[in-house]
Amino acid sequence: MPYLMIQTNQSIDETAGKTLLSKASKLVATELGKPESYVMVALEANVPMLFAGDNSPLAYLELKSINLPEGKTPGLSAALCNLMEESAGIHKERVYIEFANAEKDMWGWNGGTF
Repeated sequence: MPYLMIQTNQSIDETAGKTLLSKASKLVATELGKPESYVMVALEANVPMLFAGDNSPLAYLELKSINLPEGKTPGLSAALCNLMEESAGIHKERVYIEFANAEKDMWGWNGGTF
């Protein structure tokens, strides 16, 4: 159910990318209390992006989930920003995160919806 998209203007090699995806998947599952078997994570590196008119390292993350609790977004933001800083060297102040709640009948899987 949870889907995390990570976009960055940084080049991330294959090994580092796999490590980042694995850490992100575990983090999202843990923070949301959902089985990791339902978590999907994607990474787009080398995306032409600017933040505040500057192309220094930056990232844009989208986290979508069914019944995403608003009360968890501050902790998720801190954890995801820490992950980007530790795994990709992107400072927290250069990370934007969009949180989106999805209604279960608007999220498809396995030929149906949740």
